[in-house]
Amino acid sequence: MQRRQLGRSGLEVSAIGLGCMGMSAMYGESDEREAIATIHRAIEIGVDFLDTSDMYGNGHNEELIGRAIADQRDRVILATKFGNIRHPDGTMDVDGRPEYVAAACEASLRRLRVDCVDLYYQHRVDPNVPIEDTVGAMAVLVKQGKAKYLGLSEAAPATIGRA
Repeated sequence: MQRRQLGRSGLEVSAIGLGCMGMSAMYGESDEREAIATIHRAIEIGVDFLDTSDMYGNGHNEELIGRAIADQRDRVILATKFGNIRHPDGTMDVDGRPEYVAAACEASLRRLRVDCVDLYYQHRVDPNVPIEDTVGAMAVLVKQGKAKYLGLSEAAPATIGRA
């Protein structure tokens, strides 16, 4: 499997990554055994970049990934996202408050059954929270050893510049 550097971070990943969103009912019913078998096969053929989010299946996707990689953590580059919120009534929201960033990371680590994720990134920027505050909270996670690299998804160039 070819390798690629992810951005300017120095993080090297397989040229093909596995987005795991569809493995947890985002597109309808899913088969957990098949999902885990797919993850195992991907790792077997050299795909080491796995991407998930705390909102996929309301955390179920992270739990699934955690079970799938439990005995193979050293073979994967694990990425998860935070910040998209699905309320009980089905409405969506975003949350980039520093206290939410910390709590969301703790919950993700618990569901993934890991002490640290390789890439932790904000799913969507919260327009009500200065990006500097959100990224500042994310940087604390790196200092605490809970994340190795940070990122932003769906962010404007000006926002990335301020981050």
